[in-house]
Amino acid sequence: MTDISFGTAGIGNLYRAVDNSDAEAVLRTAWNAGIRYFDTAPFYGFGLAERRIGDFLRVHRGDWVLSTKVGRLLKPVGWDSIPDHGFIEPLPFRPQFDYSYDGVMRSFESSYARLGVNQIDIVWVHDIGSLTHGNAAGHHFAALMSGGMRALADLKAAGTIKAYGLGVNEVQVCLDVMERAPIDAILLAGRYSLLDRSAADKLLPLCEATDTSLVIGGVFNSGILATGAVEGAHFDYGPASPKVIAAVRGLEEVARHHAIQLAAAAIQFPRNQRSVASVLIGTGKASSLARNLDLLNLKLPPQIWNAFEPHTIRGEA
Repeated sequence: MTDISFGTAGIGNLYRAVDNSDAEAVLRTAWNAGIRYFDTAPFYGFGLAERRIGDFLRVHRGDWVLSTKVGRLLKPVGWDSIPDHGFIEPLPFRPQFDYSYDGVMRSFESSYARLGVNQIDIVWVHDIGSLTHGNAAGHHFAALMSGGMRALADLKAAGTIKAYGLGVNEVQVCLDVMERAPIDAILLAGRYSLLDRSAADKLLPLCEATDTSLVIGGVFNSGILATGAVEGAHFDYGPASPKVIAAVRGLEEVARHHAIQLAAAAIQFPRNQRSVASVLIGTGKASSLARNLDLLNLKLPPQIWNAFEPHTIRGEA
């Protein structure tokens, strides 16, 4: 099953420490549920997630799909110099951005070494765009266009990978890249959800027109579509704004009217779009994964999707 995929930021210790046995348990739960597409990145735990998913897939040989990301190289540092990017007890490295031809190739080769497997199917360009890079976005974009994209095209032409694209959480950079270079797919986090429809107006039609597949992550928008509009709810990795809180309360009212769980609608929503090839879910807890998989199997009335529409947002929130 690849229409549901497993993201490994959680087993890279994002926001909470996950020991090896718990990481093994959640991966085993995913595998036993039939999930065969796994996504990872050097950034997740500064190599920790790649090591863990590689160890798992090396034992569970079979018909699986693996994607990782390029754009950051990991530089060794002292234990007291590990930067804080939200990962608890990561490996002793410092990520350094590099979207050049050589940087992409070095990142890809280093991922192979950390993973310890002989198969990487998809490569995503990670976090290219202004949300991550601010004023340096133009510099990194130029490096990608002049070198990094050519490296990915060479890897695909050689048969080393099957596909490549972008792994981002913003829409405009997808449009900018697609205007200049062909890509196979996009892993888009948080911008096509039950709440946030930022990708709907331009990106989704362009993906359909160019036969560009989408993998949709961030279906709970950093938690608020799972918790509801409670005090302290998070949207897009930070406290939810009053605009977001009001929109989610509207979504909650629709869910109550139809006697369904808001989280179930959130996790199922992207599957209604033809360009969406997979919905990416990730956690460091086997119980959380099992609960989310149960939500995917709940039967929802088809008319609810139109009912949610007035309570969505697009763009800045």
